[in-house]
Amino acid sequence: MSEINLTLILFAALLAAGSPGPATLTIAGTSMASGRKAGLAVAAGVTTGSFMWSVGAAFGLGAIMLANVWLFEVVRYVGAAYLGWLALKSARAAWLGAALKIPPVTQKSLKGHYAKGLGLHLTNPKAILFFGALYSVGVPPGTPVTGLLIVIGSVGCLSLTMFHGYALIFSSGPMMRGYARAKRVFEAVFAVFFGAAALRILTARLG
Repeated sequence: MSEINLTLILFAALLAAGSPGPATLTIAGTSMASGRKAGLAVAAGVTTGSFMWSVGAAFGLGAIMLANVWLFEVVRYVGAAYLGWLALKSARAAWLGAALKIPPVTQKSLKGHYAKGLGLHLTNPKAILFFGALYSVGVPPGTPVTGLLIVIGSVGCLSLTMFHGYALIFSSGPMMRGYARAKRVFEAVFAVFFGAAALRILTARLG
């Protein structure tokens, strides 16, 4: 039986987590606009979503969803709608140009930020395709549960490090001061990226 290609899996996961996308943009924007705790809460939600898709792909959920296209389509349209809402929200903030006011972070707001990150990743159809491809290429058929758990744990630790690292970096003093000075520009960029991501999801085809 072939061995698990853990190096390939971790390299692919590193590239995916390190590339600009809705998750990284949301973590960065929240960290700069609402502070470190809020950014870390979003990162925790994204990491949880990544972990859930990883577990699902390891045990065949991705294949089931792709075999039942309507399930994939539901996720696709919900994800596109959510990204579209984020694009409109950022566009409105850029248009109004209100001064930056960091709201006090409460336990309730942390839960909301966590739910935002989790919802963003669970409704991202690219995550289904990515983890499905990752396990189909890097994990041979017949891999025992212990091997799958090693892959899940390794990818999970990588995701946790990368996403929480983004929150720490973008909630630093220089980043937050830069955001405060150019808030409208940042929000306009976020609006364009979120809108483009929503459009790409809507126009994507499975094959």
